[in-house]
Amino acid sequence: MKILIVEDEPKTGEYLRQGLSEAGFVIELVQNGNDGLHRALQNEYDLVILDVMLPGLNGWEVLQSIRKHGLEMPVLFLTARDQVDDRVKGLEMGADDYLVKPFSFAELLARVRTILRRGRGGIDAKTLSVADLELDLLRRRATRGGRRIDLTAKEFGLLELLMRRHGEVLPRSLIASQVWDMNFDSDTNVVEVAMRRLRSKMDDEFDQKLIHTVRGMGYVLEEKNT
Repeated sequence: MKILIVEDEPKTGEYLRQGLSEAGFVIELVQNGNDGLHRALQNEYDLVILDVMLPGLNGWEVLQSIRKHGLEMPVLFLTARDQVDDRVKGLEMGADDYLVKPFSFAELLARVRTILRRGRGGIDAKTLSVADLELDLLRRRATRGGRRIDLTAKEFGLLELLMRRHGEVLPRSLIASQVWDMNFDSDTNVVEVAMRRLRSKMDDEFDQKLIHTVRGMGYVLEEKNT
């Protein structure tokens, strides 16, 4: 699959190019908005990774022009702008996701793969829902049964991973790499501790339990008939 990276910071651009190339993607890298827009209009890409603050056209303008030309290629904003209003603006303009710098490569790779699995039909997906649990990806809020549940940043990332992979048993090694950007160490209980805290917040006060341990395999978020 072919990815266009529009990033003016040389170290970040090369870091992305190397990591995504090693993950099996064909990468093109440009360092300003004008070149990024030209490439996007002239070639077909499976994904565009787009910085906001760019020389020439900024990221907002590049995305606006891409969509104005009727192109539906997925776009992931990668930027230091971390305000909620910026995330909302980017997604409402037609971006598929918004990742704030500094970021872990494991999280970036997970989001890239999620966007590519979802394809071009998922541009309007701004919430994840399972049973009475809802995750607002724009405002980074979780609710269950209409009740707000306060989560730490890591708990939110963990819950988002579980919900995106709803019904799939996720091994501890995958969770550790995608949420904590770390290799799994059997002597480390960080995943178990975080899962226990998340389960306490999400399930303890509800009859229907959504987070389940699969002995010897990992964890799964799914509705089970009681």
